[in-house]
Order: sequence, then C-alpha cells, then structure tokens
Amino acid sequence: MAPRRVGAGPRGLRAPPVLLLLLLLLLGPWPAAGHGGKYSREKNEPGGEFRMEKLNQLWEKAQRLQLPPVELSELHADLKIQERDEFSWKKLKAEGLDEDGEKEAKLIRNLNVILAKYGLDGRKDARAVNGNSLGDGVEQDGLGDPRLEKLWHKAKTSGKFSRDELDKLWREFQHHKEKVREYNVLLETLSRTEEIQENAISPEDVSHVQAEVLGTRHAELQDRLRGISQGFDRLRKVSHQGYDGDAEFEEPRVIDLWDLARSANFTEKELESFREELKHFEVKIEKHNHYQKQLEISHQKLKHVERFGDHEHVSRNKERYAVLEEKTKELGYKVKKHLQDLSSRVSRARHNEL
Repeated sequence: MAPRRVGAGPRGLRAPPVLLLLLLLLLGPWPAAGHGGKYSREKNEPGGEFRMEKLNQLWEKAQRLQLPPVELSELHADLKIQERDEFSWKKLKAEGLDEDGEKEAKLIRNLNVILAKYGLDGRKDARAVNGNSLGDGVEQDGLGDPRLEKLWHKAKTSGKFSRDELDKLWREFQHHKEKVREYNVLLETLSRTEEIQENAISPEDVSHVQAEVLGTRHAELQDRLRGISQGFDRLRKVSHQGYDGDAEFEEPRVIDLWDLARSANFTEKELESFREELKHFEVKIEKHNHYQKQLEISHQKLKHVERFGDHEHVSRNKERYAVLEEKTKELGYKVKKHLQDLSSRVSRARHNEL
C-alpha cells in the first residue's frame, strides 16, 4: 500500500505537530532517496528530461558540450533505453532476482559505452562520427584504423560508386568504427571487473555463479569480435567490388542482424518471419535518417537566421526546429528499442543452438 499523504485534510485543516509525528511513526519507514523507491527523488525529479538524476546530469553535460543536434537526438534515445532498463532492473532486484549481479554489471557496461560514444567520459578522442551523409567535414575525424582508411580511399577513388552509394558505404564504415569502439569499452570494463575480483578474493573463493557470469561476458566479447571480423571482411569485399544490385538490405545494422539470423537456430518459417520484420525495421531506420538530415538542415538554417534574421523569422525557425527535434528523438527511441528487441531475439536463437 502506498504511503498516505499527511496534512492534506478537507479544506486545508492541519493536524497538530505531535499528531503528525505519531502518524508518521505509524505509517512506517519511507523509501530512502536515491534507492529507486516509488516516491524517491530519483523517480520524481520535476522538470528534468529524464526521471533519473544521473541521466539528467549526463544530458545537461552533453548540451554544455554543444554536441551536434543529430548526436544529441541519438544520445537522448540511448539514455531513454538506459533509463528503461535501469528501472526494469530495480524491479527485478526488489523481487530478489539478479542475485549474481550480472544484470547490474551489464547496465554499468552499457552506460560506459554511452559515455565513450558521445565523449562524456572526459576523453578527447572518444566521440564517434555519427554523420548520415557526406557533407562538408564529415571525414575530418578519420576512421581510427589505417586498414579502414586505406579501404575507404580505394573505394572513393575507384569510380565504382555513385554519390548515394558512397554515402551508404560511409555509414557502413562508421557503423564498423562504432562496433570496434563498443568492443574496446566492454573489454576494458571486463578487465577492470576481473582485476577487482582478483584483488578482493582468492581464486578458490570464486563461486560457480561468478565463474558463469565471467564466462557469459567473455562469450559476449567473442560474439562482438566475430561480428567485427565479419564486418571488416564485408567492407573489404564491397570496397573492391562495389555493391551488389540484388543485396537483401542496405542499412548496416539490418545487414548485421540478417547475417546473425542466418547463422542462428531459426526454423525456415521463423527466418522468413524475421526477414519480413527486418524489412519493416529498415523502413523505420530510413525514416529516422530522413528526420536526422532535416534536423541538421534546420539547425544550420536557424543559426543563420539568428545571425541575420528578424525576430519573426527566428521565432518561426525555432518552432520548426523544436518540432523536428522532438520527432527525431521519438523515432530515435523507437529505432533503438526495436534494434534491442531484434538483437535479443537473435542472441537467444544463437545461444539455444550451443
């Protein structure tokens, strides 16, 4: 039963202070702030973008850093997913589940990936390039890998790609770069966790459950490393040969999911159903990409109008930008959530066959 509000009687009548104290004692202890209770400050922080204060702080930091609008919308979607998962975990923990702490550890790893991806971890070289087109300056940060740089230069100068195909290939290169970054963050997090455990307890004290947890994390890393290797092989093939006109999908994330699904333990009927869902997912991604591009254009136009336009023009452009920003955030969250759901399905099917 939820705690009753005290001192809210009819017509504002107030109980004497002594009675208030007695009522508080009778009602029992209130949930401690910061522990995710139903009435805690963390869940009911007014006026913030998120219900969790730590995520609000990250969001505010990203805005202070003046991340580009497309990156901000991507970050917003990632933080929304993180918030949803953290509240789900708190419910599990309250029910006595997650005894080995693996779900909590995964949440921490996911947050570390977000911090590294958007440069919120204090490292100057941490931010990824998330551009959706080959606009001016989109290549200035490079790909961070000489092999990728060589492949990209070869593809760009080969004459085998149209402008749209180069745009598409650049997204694939950036997607690969992001996968490598996420792998490195997970590897570093796992190494720190194992080091802490080794210093805290002797090897013979490690429980069977803890050993299984570490095994699961290593399996996750191996899966990601296998995906990176397959992705590089694909980039090398496409860079040399060009795109196949009969390719099943175009979006990098969808291509990855389809490759994983074909090697998973799906029946023929399940695989066909998954293929159809991936087609719908690709349309959703394309729609999101469209809004991201429109948001970037709107942002550039707004900056120009703010410098040279009158109050009415500024006001109209701000309204348009705000509408595009909210729509992009909404679609970004739906894409990330759908991606998470599809990835979980493939992962379960792959592990079922082991």
